Amino acid sequence: MATQGGKKQIVILGAGISGHTAARYLVRGRRKTRTPYEVVVISPNAKWNWVPSNIWVGVGQMNEDQVTFELAPLYKRIGVPFHQAKALSIHPEGSAEDPSPHVVVEYTSADKAGQTARIPYDYLINSTGPKLNFGATEGLGPDHGHTVSVCTASHALEANHKLQATIEAMRRGEDKTIVIGTGHGTCTCQGAAFEYIYNVEHVLRDAGVRDKARLVWISNEYELGDFGMGGVHIERGGYITNGKVFAESLMVERGIEWITRAAVNKVEAGKIHYELLDGTKNELGFDFAMLIPPFAGVGLKAFDKAGEDITAKIFAPSGFMKVDADYTPRPYAEWSAKDWPSTYQNPSYGNLFAVGIAFAPPHLISKPMSSPNGTPINPAPPRTGMPSAAMAIAVTSSILEMLDGAPAPTRHASMAKMGAACVASTGRNMFTGSAATMTVFPVVPDYEKYPMYGRDLSLTFGEIGLAGHWMKAMLHYTFIYQAKMRPGWSLLPD
Repeated sequence: MATQGGKKQIVILGAGISGHTAARYLVRGRRKTRTPYEVVVISPNAKWNWVPSNIWVGVGQMNEDQVTFELAPLYKRIGVPFHQAKALSIHPEGSAEDPSPHVVVEYTSADKAGQTARIPYDYLINSTGPKLNFGATEGLGPDHGHTVSVCTASHALEANHKLQATIEAMRRGEDKTIVIGTGHGTCTCQGAAFEYIYNVEHVLRDAGVRDKARLVWISNEYELGDFGMGGVHIERGGYITNGKVFAESLMVERGIEWITRAAVNKVEAGKIHYELLDGTKNELGFDFAMLIPPFAGVGLKAFDKAGEDITAKIFAPSGFMKVDADYTPRPYAEWSAKDWPSTYQNPSYGNLFAVGIAFAPPHLISKPMSSPNGTPINPAPPRTGMPSAAMAIAVTSSILEMLDGAPAPTRHASMAKMGAACVASTGRNMFTGSAATMTVFPVVPDYEKYPMYGRDLSLTFGEIGLAGHWMKAMLHYTFIYQAKMRPGWSLLPD
């Protein structure tokens, strides 16, 4: 194995919400195990980013420094070796050059850019997150396309720059069409676009130009409020309502148009081409567009000891890592909550784990659908935020107990037995702002346990108001304080 100087080595790929959470809990657990170990973090990014607040950067309500911080100084302070590098391949059986299990990385830091290295591990946690697959839709994205993004802090800065230019044009009396939503038929992360469109609407009102803007939502959801979770039902005032009614009411109140069941298949300058679930093909003109891209695995390869490519053994076709889920192909109606993973351990190699967006879901939560032309139009399952942190905590706890002799993972965090809370900003202002606060339990519906709606309605609800904005702002500062591992961070909830 990869024991270094008498210590086992736990390597974490990625330093986003799930990866950095794993690092924090492994550092905290050093005094809880009999077996000494070292934590190593590998990430291509120099900075940690609190992604949920990028939507505020994208409307000029926050700057980049308020949603990011440098990783290297923090990891140095807590004694964690940090490599600013991207992982290229995993060698779980070692190789002719190095018999220990290891990962090959390519450095992205300015001082080592392009150099490669082999980093050994005893346990590996894959928390790489997604590849932002702008290339799946022609003309999509800020780098080589005609749309902006809020997926990273730098993307959000550019989005705000273009938004402010659009607002200035409206102040001069020009009418503008603003389109926000998903940029592909299989996108996930509708929540980020959902928050962004409401914050844009709020900023337009504050700027006094709301009457000059046509605001359009476009999404691959079958109905508004699906969010890749097959929709949600909530109990309000003694009545059962669904996420569709909740989301539609927000749009109607703010004069936002919507197009659902749509797959954007091409973007030209000022024109979006999209196909609807009924097979019709349409065009939508725009002056400003923020469309979320589809996600894919980051492209990690895997090789056995003989150097044979075993990528298909460890990763699903999507590029996400296989874990302890049931991937047996079956009709959608035959899938169940039991098919979802709970330990996030790779079935082929017991010292490999994947958490957050990096693991391959066994099936869609929302019903898979295709147009008569064969175009898939359905949201992919969400795996971010609270669920990704819960996975990381469970996996780190299992690894620590396995270091001390446990034969298998001991902790579980199935999304079919896990709730999630989302506080979605609909405008940032301490007096006029608001947010939609929603909880669901469980994230993956369990129709055997909850046959009517798949979820426990006593733990599933939604509200909107100023108090939600205060909560969103409080969570922003709380989670950044926690991520920086300031005094008392471990007392704060994840």
